[in-house]
Amino acid sequence: MRLPWYPPALFAIGTLVQCANSIPQSSAGTLLSSRAPSENKSVIIQMFEWTWDSVAAECTNFIGPAGYGFVQVSPPAEHIQGSQWWTDYQPVSYTLTSKRGNRSQFANMVSACHAAGVKVIADTIFNHMAGVESGSGVGGSSFTHYNYPGIYQTQDFHHCGLEPGDDIVNYGNRAEVQTCELVNLADLATDTEYVRGRLAAYANDLRSLGIDGFRLDAAKHIASGDLTNILSRVSGTFYVTQEVIFGAGEAVQPSEYIANGDVQEFRYTSELKNAFSGGGISSLQDLENRGWVAGTNANVFVTNHDTERNGASLNANSPSNTYVTATIFSLAHPYGTPTILSSFTGFTNTDAGAPNGGTGTCSGTGGANGWLCQHRWVAFAGMVGFRNTVGSAGITNWVSPQSQQIAFGRGSAGFVAINNADSSWTATFATSIPAGAYCDVISGSANSGTCSGSSITVSGGAFSATVPARSAIAIHTGALGTESGNGGGGGGGGGGSQTVAVTFEETATTTFGENIYVVGAIPQLGTWAPESAILLSADTYPVWRVTVNIPGSTTFQYKFIRKETDGSVVWESDPNRQLTVGGSGTQTVSSSWR
Repeated sequence: MRLPWYPPALFAIGTLVQCANSIPQSSAGTLLSSRAPSENKSVIIQMFEWTWDSVAAECTNFIGPAGYGFVQVSPPAEHIQGSQWWTDYQPVSYTLTSKRGNRSQFANMVSACHAAGVKVIADTIFNHMAGVESGSGVGGSSFTHYNYPGIYQTQDFHHCGLEPGDDIVNYGNRAEVQTCELVNLADLATDTEYVRGRLAAYANDLRSLGIDGFRLDAAKHIASGDLTNILSRVSGTFYVTQEVIFGAGEAVQPSEYIANGDVQEFRYTSELKNAFSGGGISSLQDLENRGWVAGTNANVFVTNHDTERNGASLNANSPSNTYVTATIFSLAHPYGTPTILSSFTGFTNTDAGAPNGGTGTCSGTGGANGWLCQHRWVAFAGMVGFRNTVGSAGITNWVSPQSQQIAFGRGSAGFVAINNADSSWTATFATSIPAGAYCDVISGSANSGTCSGSSITVSGGAFSATVPARSAIAIHTGALGTESGNGGGGGGGGGGSQTVAVTFEETATTTFGENIYVVGAIPQLGTWAPESAILLSADTYPVWRVTVNIPGSTTFQYKFIRKETDGSVVWESDPNRQLTVGGSGTQTVSSSWR
């Protein structure tokens, strides 16, 4: 958890801790023994700022059928008033009344998600209470900074005695990190018996409503032994993921927390940003030998609610489709348990709370009413099925002809090729996948042997395909099929008898930082969703080019869009363009911006 008024230096600070107050590992029998809620569904969606009712509906309508393992919801405890997103992270009581809904709605949400086969993680705050001096919470509870009637009094907080105030200054001092205040947030004395018992009671209350796990916010500021003690008092078996940001030379390190559950590995997030932003993705094969938390203890993400705001990661506004391709990689690579953020469009305002009254709204393969609904994007949902199918299979057949292109298999169950370059990549790939016809889950879905996107045929331990610029292809044994209308025949993923490599050429004048994309009515062109549009290369500026594999004999409408440096989208003028693709071979379409 990060608050918008943090000093800039604190954005590089980690958020997890250890203390001498620990209990023997044998006493922690109630801690999670496995890092994912089930063996074959391990992908988390962070449903950031969604109301309980809207999470319940989405679990039923999409999340469960799509194969996601579980949702991580916003903090459910009563918090300070205000429309800003970060008010959720300043609790004033453990009453389950928040901007997201009440206790009954929360319980109904958990039940609905369980009925859909989805487990629920609650974002949980053990480190602190509010950061304001006095007021009343959204449920009407009155409080002052160190007095929360019926819950805590002054003696239940740390008072480290720094002047002026009690805020952390030196992250190289363990005691200061653990007992001083994080930007004036009243720091709970988690080393005391009463506070430990009260936090465990809150966690057990959530467990009684069916919660399957906890994200421990700001865990670096709690001694690891304190967390072990608190969690040992919580009933049953549950998932734990702990917010951790590595800080070189700091007193507290992420490795101290693996006994309590998974640790969020922020070095992974930084590495993906660097690699996909130009550093080169060919270095991403081995992520287990970098001094990070082991993959079996790591919870990883391309972005979360903090990093999409503070510039520490890629996000939905990142140029050149890098956010999408990095997420495809995250779901394809075996390192860690991945979390996908589902958030809203206004995050460039770092204080802005949820749109539409907090009611998450999706439509088709994207969002509506100010919501992004990244979990519905075709490539993301397709890669969830990929990950569920490949399970724990290791990497095979890794190839990387250049720094921005990689391809690899996951045992004999899946294969992915990612092209972070500005031109298309045509190759023949060796694979352990059995011979047959498979749906490319990046361009569409599989349904009863038919692909809504492209189809790829594996024969003799290999297949040929064209990977579009700044995009990917992925196949797995759980998505068999051929393209609609192809009569069940086989074909390659690019330029075969069933797909046509269509080159779009658009003459457009832009300023530095602006990019041209093509978007249209078919899955290969993002189904009209600007966030899924296909980036054109500026190598021959002012002519922008991209090659996309499109099913033969397809007629569709499309347009070009321009994405500004601030992430806003400009559509070219009406009417929509229309194209009929030939039955085979290649095709080039040239036009100018209008």
